Amino acid sequence: MTLPFYWVDAFTNRVFGGNPAGLVPLAHWLPAATMQAIARQNGLAETAFFVRTGPARWHLRWFTPESEINLCGHATLATAHLILRELRLPTSTLTFDTLSGPLTVQSGPEGRLVLDFPAWPAQALSDDAVRAAITTALGGPAPVWLGKARDVIAVFPTAEDVRALQPDFIALGKLSDVVGVIATAPGEDCDFVSRFFAPGAGIPEDPVTGSAHCTLMPYWVEKLGRPDLHARQLSARGGELWCKLSGTRVHIAGQAVTYLRGTLTL
Repeated sequence: MTLPFYWVDAFTNRVFGGNPAGLVPLAHWLPAATMQAIARQNGLAETAFFVRTGPARWHLRWFTPESEINLCGHATLATAHLILRELRLPTSTLTFDTLSGPLTVQSGPEGRLVLDFPAWPAQALSDDAVRAAITTALGGPAPVWLGKARDVIAVFPTAEDVRALQPDFIALGKLSDVVGVIATAPGEDCDFVSRFFAPGAGIPEDPVTGSAHCTLMPYWVEKLGRPDLHARQLSARGGELWCKLSGTRVHIAGQAVTYLRGTLTL
């Protein structure tokens, strides 16, 4: 069996930047074990698989090297880029049916694509033992605030605090009930910065994490008092996002570029 395969760098306007996603368009679903094996073989943070179900509608699933997940921003952006820019579907709006419900992506200004994702506000994390374990595992100063939605959010005073973190990935991966940990702080040339760690899902540090902004945006909009914010992720590859909080939804905009077009042989 052969399948088309694409590698798209998301939340960047240049190759070798942003977050790389593997993309596999399908005519019909493969067994979940096969999709998981492909994702593990690819070794990327996420590999997305999608099946067309309507004129501008697809069923979309995301796999890390370890498991299927319920939401992924960069692989959704990459999939929309592939459909609109590579496969040249003549539309400006796509709908994806996912484990997080229907998600839309629209063409936006300046070559950006805009994701419409759920907002996941964090609640203060009160368990002292978990707080201490997270603080120690992050390998930096104590956060000024810790909260949890799907992921834990750890807020630091400065961008340099976030940049200088040296996480213990083994310790982070052992934290029960923690999907990922978002480290964040006010920005220097943007509104806020972040890093994202999810070693338990096979992703020690994610280059750019769209879904983390479902939690980051409610926090920073409340702190900064504006609904439209510009964000950067301080990974080695780096990434840039333009976000807007609109009620219970977060609009996350970014660019993407195609790095590889190829064929999988199974």
